[in-house]
Amino acid sequence: MIMFAVLGTDKADSWLVLFVFGKGAVYQVGELEDFGGFVFENKGIKKMSTALLEESKAQKATANKFFTSSQYSQAICEYDKALSLCPNYLEYEIAVLKSNIAACHLKLEDWKAAVESATAAVDALDRLIPKKKEKEDEAGKDEGVVEIEGEGAEAEEELKKLEISDQRRDDILRIRSKALMRRAKAKSEQGGWGNLQGAEDDYKALAQLTTLPLQDKKIVQAALRSLPPRINTAKEKEMGDMMGKLKELGNGILKPFGLSTDNFKMEKDSNTGGYSMNFNQGR
Repeated sequence: MIMFAVLGTDKADSWLVLFVFGKGAVYQVGELEDFGGFVFENKGIKKMSTALLEESKAQKATANKFFTSSQYSQAICEYDKALSLCPNYLEYEIAVLKSNIAACHLKLEDWKAAVESATAAVDALDRLIPKKKEKEDEAGKDEGVVEIEGEGAEAEEELKKLEISDQRRDDILRIRSKALMRRAKAKSEQGGWGNLQGAEDDYKALAQLTTLPLQDKKIVQAALRSLPPRINTAKEKEMGDMMGKLKELGNGILKPFGLSTDNFKMEKDSNTGGYSMNFNQGR
């Protein structure tokens, strides 16, 4: 297996880093004419990247077969191999693999690992989605309308590029919604105040999507109904546990003085809503 990275922005001064069978070597682009059937020039780097991507896709297909046959641990191993082959600048392809790994962890009920993989997928896809402008460049300007400047074949080519761009964005949003669904599910199952709150945040984001499949919409709506009371219960429990630990700590500090936290009582003022502390020596 060959992995490479190009460092620097100046094409003439870029460096190609090769790791061949675990042995690292550094060559300047253009120094090597051929290595293992790959020509390391401008087209050669692209050729190598394409070869690695095809090998990664083949590994992914193997992983998919393991998944459909419910062999989820084996599927994770194969998806990891596909990740190791996939060029690291292909964020979309990496996100798809990470999302699939999250699906495997969900099946294995490894909630923490599912959250980590799904989050990695979401983060990668978020880097591909252009951020919205905070302000319009011009009042009343419709950014949804794109003017085609060319004519004839040139115009057709521009339209084709726009269609590909739109399709790519749709694919990104589709995979992102899957990863969010998987992360929300994992956080909901993992439990705890923070996780349940995070799950609710993900489900709220999913509820805003107009392209979400009907079945997923039903899951989201049901989750948004059931999560608030679970969040409150978890919050009260964690707050109670925290107060219990603080009380235990306070008792340890006060014990040498013959006192405990029971000697102190917090009373709420019904008029101001504030609290005052009263000391009772007899407790």
